[in-house]
Parts: sequence; C-alpha cells; structure tokens
Amino acid sequence: CCAGTKETAFISAVTAAGLVHSVTRSCSAGNMTECSCDVTLRHGGSASEGWHWGGCSDDIHYGMSFSRKFLDVPFKNVTDKSGSGLVAMNLHNNEAGRQAVAKLMSVDCRCHGVSGSCAVKTCWKTMSSFEKIGRFLKDKYENSIQISDRLKKKLRRKEKSQRKIPIGKEDLLYVNKSPNYCVEDQKLGIPGTQGRECNRTSQGPEGCNLLCCGRGYNTHVVRHVERCECKFVWCCYVRCRRCETMTDVHTCK
Repeated sequence: CCAGTKETAFISAVTAAGLVHSVTRSCSAGNMTECSCDVTLRHGGSASEGWHWGGCSDDIHYGMSFSRKFLDVPFKNVTDKSGSGLVAMNLHNNEAGRQAVAKLMSVDCRCHGVSGSCAVKTCWKTMSSFEKIGRFLKDKYENSIQISDRLKKKLRRKEKSQRKIPIGKEDLLYVNKSPNYCVEDQKLGIPGTQGRECNRTSQGPEGCNLLCCGRGYNTHVVRHVERCECKFVWCCYVRCRRCETMTDVHTCK
C-alpha cells in the first residue's frame, strides 16, 4: 500500500537509522567481534584545553556500512527499466536516516581532578538517544519534498519553479501524494479511523480532534466490574470485594 509516499519515506529513514543505532550500540558494548569502539580517536584531544579522548566512543562507521549493505544492496540489484525514481528515492531516504544518526552525535565528558575540580576531562563521542533521532526525522517527514517520478540523471523536485533549490542529503523525499488515511479504503488496506477509540483531552495523535479527522466523536459509558481490596484470610482463602467503575469512552464518528 501507498508506495512512494512521505509515510514510506519516513519508515525507510527510521529503519536505516535504527539499524545504525542498534549495531553501533552492540559494537560499543563489545557484543560483536567485527567492531568495537572508535579507535581512531585514541591519544587525541587538546592538552591546552585540558581534555583528551578516552572511554569508548561510539564508532558509527561500521554501523553505517552494515546498514548500507543490508538495506541498500537489494535496491541496487533491482533493474529499473521504466526510469522510475522510486529506487533512487528509497536509497536517498535510507541514507537520510543514517545521516540523522551521524549529525546528532555528541561529545560527553567526565571531569578529573582534586576535590571534583575539572582540571582534566576525558571525553568520548556518543550517539543521541533514538527518541531524539526520531524527532529529528519526524521534522524531516513533516517538511518532506515531492520529487518527479521520472529519473533524469539525478533526483529533482516535482515543482518546476523549485528545481534550482538543491535537495539536501538529510531531506526526506516522496513521489506520490498520501491517500486519505481517515477514510476506509479496502483496496489500499486503509482501515480508516471510524470507530477508533480516542482521547478527548489530548492534543497529540491519539486525541479526538486529530484522530477523528474533524468528524467528531461519540461518547458512551463503559461499566467495569473487577475484584478489589483482596485480603488473605487465615486459613486459607482470599476474600475480595466486587468493585464497579464507570468510565467514559470516546470513539470517532
């Protein structure tokens, strides 16, 4: 369903980024024989500024290489006789996910010195949390670029008036406009949102305003009956009360 849309672009990028992140973490943890910490940083630093590289820096080079071999090679083996840009688009979005991990690398340091002074610092490179990487890619998804489905030497924007604006390696690209996910479409396998339970007070994706696509929602009361206030009675059984609660449930119209 829905090939070449901005949603599949986001999935490609997150998958590639996730593979880099997971493999690199395993390398740093010593769980893989093919890789370890980033040894290129050893014995470096800035003595004049009072810090040096140490600890275990995340070596994303192996993770990046592994992700390219695992995810990109199948696309490169596809013969694209029609000249469609879908294969090039997928390869670009995979790389955009990997670049997000590299871009968000940070430096952590630990202080050393008498009585907690920071006379000398040991520093190492570390990946950001995957949550932060996901937020970065979500922003790229919301600002994704539509490209022409015809590949002429390189990827190009759909809008002719914008074709002189370069496409960045971190941008997410899509060919086809997204279908209406709000309405059921059995051919595309889209269930729609009618009947979905939503949160009336939330402004997030699970909130009724967004999830119900402006159609409004129904409210009904659900009665829950469960055992509660259970106590062990000597000897030897458990005595419980029967508790009943009433809750409002909201579902999309």
